[in-house]
Order: sequence, then C-alpha cells, then structure tokens
Amino acid sequence: MSRLPFLKPLTREVSVHVDAPPSALWALVSDVTRIGEFSPETFEAAWTRGSTGPEVGAYFKGHVKRNGVGPTYWSPCRVTRCVPDEVFEFSVGTKEMTLNNWGYRLEPDGDGTRITEYFRIEPSLVMRAYWAVLGPLRGRTNEHGMRTTLERMKAVLEG
Repeated sequence: MSRLPFLKPLTREVSVHVDAPPSALWALVSDVTRIGEFSPETFEAAWTRGSTGPEVGAYFKGHVKRNGVGPTYWSPCRVTRCVPDEVFEFSVGTKEMTLNNWGYRLEPDGDGTRITEYFRIEPSLVMRAYWAVLGPLRGRTNEHGMRTTLERMKAVLEG
C-alpha cells in the first residue's frame, strides 16, 4: 500500500552542518528579504500587510521563478512558527487555502549548527493529486533547491 503515490509522505528535508552558531543562521533564515541571495527559485521577498519582521502571523510575499526558468509569480506567505535560534516556518497560499509549508530547524551540533530546510505539502485532495502526479519530479527539484540554499548560506557564514 505504501507504494501508492497518493499515500507517500508529502514532505522532504535536507540538512547541512554549518560552522556557525544558531543565531547566525537564524539571522539569515528569518530575514525573508535575503532569500534571493540563497534560493535558486525565490529571487526576492518582501514583508507585506504591515509586517516588518519575523513573528507568528507576519505576512510576506515571495517572488518565484519556478524551476529557475519560469513561470514567474508572487506567492503569499504567512509565518506559522517562529522561535529565535530554533525554528522558522511559513505557509504558502491564501488565508482560505494553504498549499504547502516551508521551514528551517536549527540545532546546535558540536561547534556549529545543523540546519534543516523542509517542506510539507498540505494533505488536501487537490494537493494529494498534485503530489501523486508530480511529486517525484517536484520532490527532487525541491531537494536540490534546498541543498543549494543551505550550501549558499553555509558559504556566506563560513566564507
């Protein structure tokens, strides 16, 4: 039964060790205006609806170039978890319908930090159908993008 695509987990994650304290990584992941420096798909973001920084309930929008080539569109986002130096998570979609969730977990790891970027598709019927058809391809694309994002952050902090 677990081989059925609509029953497979709708989530993936990638982790990297960075020789920097959690606070240094927190400064990067929680400042959405810097995402364009790191992400291969989201090339800019801005706080919206009066939000000015990371806190639960804050809104921002991300300017995305799908797969790095297009189409290009703005994605509305809302911060759903925000614990300094530990976790930053946000939902993508509208108030009426969340499509997916993205986040970063920060864990002390020796003299540095283990940073994990993850996404979780909402288990609605529409998103399950999407994942059943495009999940394998999109999952690989997202994993590559997350690894690229984390490696770019690592380069900034260790560079």
